[in-house]
Amino acid sequence: MQTTSLSLAAAVDGERFWADLEAQARIGALSPRGIRRLALDDQDNRARRWLMAQGEALGCSAHYDAMGNVFLRREGQDPTLAPLLIGSHLDSQPNAGAYDGTLGVVAGLAVLRALAEQDATHARPVEVVSWTNEEGARFAPGASGSAWFTGRRDAETILAARDDEGITFEAALADCLALLEAHGAHFRPEPVVPHAFLELHIEQGPVLEEQGAPVCVVTGIQGVHWYEVEVHGQANHAGTTPEASRRDAFMGAHALVGALKAAVAAHDDQVRFTIGKFALSPSSVNTIPQQARFTIDLRHPDPAVLEALDAAFQQLAQQQWSSCTASLQITSRVAPVAFDDALVAVLDEAVEAHWPEAPRLVSGAFHDAIHLAHLCPTAMLFTPCRAGISHHPDEHIERADAEVAVRTLAHAVEQLLMTRND
Repeated sequence: MQTTSLSLAAAVDGERFWADLEAQARIGALSPRGIRRLALDDQDNRARRWLMAQGEALGCSAHYDAMGNVFLRREGQDPTLAPLLIGSHLDSQPNAGAYDGTLGVVAGLAVLRALAEQDATHARPVEVVSWTNEEGARFAPGASGSAWFTGRRDAETILAARDDEGITFEAALADCLALLEAHGAHFRPEPVVPHAFLELHIEQGPVLEEQGAPVCVVTGIQGVHWYEVEVHGQANHAGTTPEASRRDAFMGAHALVGALKAAVAAHDDQVRFTIGKFALSPSSVNTIPQQARFTIDLRHPDPAVLEALDAAFQQLAQQQWSSCTASLQITSRVAPVAFDDALVAVLDEAVEAHWPEAPRLVSGAFHDAIHLAHLCPTAMLFTPCRAGISHHPDEHIERADAEVAVRTLAHAVEQLLMTRND
């Protein structure tokens, strides 16, 4: 790669980078703060068009594929080489902050701008991507665009998903693709396999802020198992049914949850066990519950631990709890990934140059990188968010931290572009 005397990191325009983040925060803005850009809704599509316009102003070409993933391409001297891919997502949770996902896309745009302003030449193309439906808030499960791109999920399954209003992913996607076509973006019928993928993201946890580090390398992503549990009892009158005769589904669920927690406690403190939904039926103040239904989100970076807990959970579900029976169904299973060692080493060197003593972290949250890691060398950077808060309007990052992170990203990009490695 050839540049002028400035390094790519030093050439990043911090003022423009922050202005771009603020511009994105106005798309789908809520009052008094926060954003709402659900996948493939009008605001999400506005964000896509904004991104394409910014890239085209830098001389990049805009592309999209069959899942609405958007790519900005800065051509290389050898267009036949696989592109270096940078990015994240622009969709959000229903009542979200402005940085989850968006930071990684805008950081990629900042790198493209630095390359353009340096009039840099590089053999390999550089692309910035915004993946479709990472959050899964409107269409579950999430990471649809990256899962399809990497062959981890088939289009038929993705297109059949429905939102709470009964609108299919397929119908919403058709509107999005029509807008992208009308914009004049180039359609890609098949995925272009990247040379490597880099994703900058907010940590969504408290570690970096507690350690005073503005950036760190992420070495992998925890695996996750999702379960739905049902406990079956017998509805009856709350006042006339003796304790010995009760088959109370709530009490059964309470006992089962205690046993599940005990199984988790037998492992290390990296296990994450969450019951995010809980419902009783018939849900009457004076009726013994006949059914309790709850979900489990189970995470750990070691697949052996997840499998051991899965076996324990299945065994517990076969027992009776307060005279009630239980059933347990696994609804999603995503294996943990370890990022590419060589690419992690490049990011290590970049972080060391900008913030020595930064920790290394394993991500507890999903990211599109979990799918890209199965297709090409992949790694991530984190930057802190205040109090670890995310998926909430109070999500906040410090500009100084974000600038260090994007310069670290640019540093790594420059190192990768200096090596051809066809």
